[in-house]
Amino acid sequence: MDVSLVIPLLNERESLPELHERIVRVMASEGLSYEIIFIDDGSTDGSWDCISGLSAADPCVHGIRFRRNYGKSAALYCGFEKAQGDVVVTMDADLQDAPEEIPEMRRMIVEEGYDLVSGWKKHRKDNAITKNLPSKLYNATARRITGIKLHDMNCGLKIYRRDVVKSIEVYGEMHRYIPYLAKNAGFSKIGEKAVHHEKRKYGKSKFGMDRFVNGFLDLQSLWFLSTFGKKPMHFFGTSGLVMFLAGFIMTVWIIVEKLIQQNHYLKYRAVTDQPLFYLALLAVILGTVLFLAGLLGEMISRSSSERNRYNIKDEI
Repeated sequence: MDVSLVIPLLNERESLPELHERIVRVMASEGLSYEIIFIDDGSTDGSWDCISGLSAADPCVHGIRFRRNYGKSAALYCGFEKAQGDVVVTMDADLQDAPEEIPEMRRMIVEEGYDLVSGWKKHRKDNAITKNLPSKLYNATARRITGIKLHDMNCGLKIYRRDVVKSIEVYGEMHRYIPYLAKNAGFSKIGEKAVHHEKRKYGKSKFGMDRFVNGFLDLQSLWFLSTFGKKPMHFFGTSGLVMFLAGFIMTVWIIVEKLIQQNHYLKYRAVTDQPLFYLALLAVILGTVLFLAGLLGEMISRSSSERNRYNIKDEI
């Protein structure tokens, strides 16, 4: 099979027939075999009935229905597990992503050797204050931390080699950072293509402003886990040693200074009367705690079933 389209949705009944029609038209014009996997993430507007009707009329349409809303990452995870195409396309169901962009993006995968191609909504049709400006700040931060030079990390329209989606685990709200997950899994050839962005035709957006705060926190978590997930002692141990040594040096300095002043019959304060002593004591305690946290993290990591899981590219 040439293409698998994985489409998560929540209350998008009105847009599904038109989206299906456009996808079928594009696939037919390119002569591609395909499957469409709709993942109903707990819709309450009759979206599943629409998916059932489309599946009855078109054997290439498949559906997965959640009992409740689990989020986009959960939907993509289940869709990736089911996908069988040589390339896998993800897109939103709200008609803001154009299926007509798929052939060129697929060509970049098949002919130019990209592992992943992300869409770039270069000319967004969203509100400039609530969507455009926060999105630019978010993407600038993501580029800085991940090292992946994408203008639109969170664009719903992306296309992957099948190996990519079978090698990563999307969980929580990490769907925003699939390119980073792919990079950490060893798929480094990541490109992008400017795509047409359409105004929402039906319904309303399911995402609020809180997604930017949550997205930043998720990015920090993902960066930390990818950097120190299998070697927690490198972070906690180093931080603990630095703090312990700083506290120890301050304590020694205070005591030596007091002894020198006492030896020269100069006025001095008791060690316990100096605020710096308590800061030094706090640094020593926190350093010890951090070091022990690193040691515990290392013990947990060593017993993890994922510790020696590696993505092997070739074997002879």
